[in-house]
Amino acid sequence: MKQFHVYIMTNAHRGTLYVGMTNDIARRVDEHRSKSTGSFTRRYNLTILVYAEPAGDALSAIRREKQIKGLSRAKKIRLIETENPDWADLARDWFAPGL
Repeated sequence: MKQFHVYIMTNAHRGTLYVGMTNDIARRVDEHRSKSTGSFTRRYNLTILVYAEPAGDALSAIRREKQIKGLSRAKKIRLIETENPDWADLARDWFAPGL
């Protein structure tokens, strides 16, 4: 069974928050970092994973993604800082150096 995740990406300036869901969090983060996703990711350089939570299945992930997207920016920031107060890149050690 696939493990789904809801996640939030940002850039070095924390200026833009991107909320998404995936069935392969490592692959999806790699796509963001390599800019192989849409122009929004490229435009805002969304390469830092600051929040991720597991979701039991695709439907649960979609529901949670929509719920988080509906939050105000301040509430999204509180969500991030509850789990990751330093806004560390949660995927910093997932890939070979230089990626």
